[in-house]
Amino acid sequence: MNIEKYLARIGISEVKPPSLDFLTELQNQHLLSIPFEDLDVPDRDKIVLDLERIYQKIIPSKRGGFCYELNGLFHWLLTSLGYKVDMLSARVFNHERKDLGPEFDHMTLLVHLEKDYLVDVGFGDSFRMPLEFPNGELWDVSGYYKIIRVAEDEFDLRRRENYEWKLQYKFSLTPRLFPDFEEMCKYQQTFSDSIFRTRMLCTIATQTGRVTLSNSSLTITDNGTKTKTELKNKDEFYQLLKKYFQILLNTILPTDVSK
Repeated sequence: MNIEKYLARIGISEVKPPSLDFLTELQNQHLLSIPFEDLDVPDRDKIVLDLERIYQKIIPSKRGGFCYELNGLFHWLLTSLGYKVDMLSARVFNHERKDLGPEFDHMTLLVHLEKDYLVDVGFGDSFRMPLEFPNGELWDVSGYYKIIRVAEDEFDLRRRENYEWKLQYKFSLTPRLFPDFEEMCKYQQTFSDSIFRTRMLCTIATQTGRVTLSNSSLTITDNGTKTKTELKNKDEFYQLLKKYFQILLNTILPTDVSK
């Protein structure tokens, strides 16, 4: 990995010693610069948990990725910069089905400085600064978040919505290795009940909100106000993908997610 090219991709020109301030800058700039996207699922290209391959996709090719790619690569960057970081397994709560995903459903990171901090650049619309562990809470432009301990080694990440602390995901502190996520990475791409097989999505943070493009709509959030526009056709999807994310794809949308 070329650290300077990675930092340039996220708009950082200077390497600094590990600190909370630099970690905050790294996380925020990452979210503002690299989109969460599942455009390779289900039929475009196989996602393999190979860090060099992921690096080539996200840094030189200026694509995005989903959680295993984004947090896996960010873990590599942070450790290369001298941070001590654990990969953690998380189980995402599906608010439509009212259930939790399986173990390794999501990858998140725990960074060890003078204190510990939950860090995540692979969950789409989520907290933008390191969240102090084990009982931190913070507010930023994306919302109000906090960590709640629910068992000896079980913690919730929650976001306040409509006066309720809604569960985002559950996680434990057991350190994991990158290959531990391989089976779930395959599952997310191949099993018919995986959310990643039902749509195409690309989303990125902005200074005042977020831009989210799916194969059916474009949603722009600006200072808490959401504007949603339904797409007319596949061509419009590709035009908006290029306009807002500078991503140019050379194959058509899979028919099973464009209905």
